[in-house]
Amino acid sequence: MTTTASAATARAAAPDEETVRRLAGLLVDFLRTGVPPQGLFTADVLCDLTVPQWRLQATGPEGVAALRRAGHPATGTVPRSRVDRTGTGFTIEVEERWEAGGDHWYCRELMRADVRDGAISEISVYCTGDWDSAQQRRHAEEVPLIRP
Repeated sequence: MTTTASAATARAAAPDEETVRRLAGLLVDFLRTGVPPQGLFTADVLCDLTVPQWRLQATGPEGVAALRRAGHPATGTVPRSRVDRTGTGFTIEVEERWEAGGDHWYCRELMRADVRDGAISEISVYCTGDWDSAQQRRHAEEVPLIRP
């Protein structure tokens, strides 16, 4: 398999652990609130979002925030996350929960973030799709999970 990186990403040095932890924390704050904290994204950040059967993109902190609010207009929680540093940034796996339209919602996401100058310059997001309470109940009845 051959992979390519953008010129900016290819030149970037691997971020240190402290930078990764700081950015992952800011990213979780953004997921909870829909408002990107100062220093999270570069001015030219690119977000490439894949949801079941669809793909969307946005640029700039305002564009990324608008994309987020379009899909998740309500604030919520991130009860679980896991971060792993990579050569160009980090990956983060999250579970999200929120309330909207009188229902309780859930999704899981895996994100790959490239870091430049101490901020996220590119982020790819892979989402399971949003599960309403009926889908969560059906899943719990039909699939015994080994871990939550």
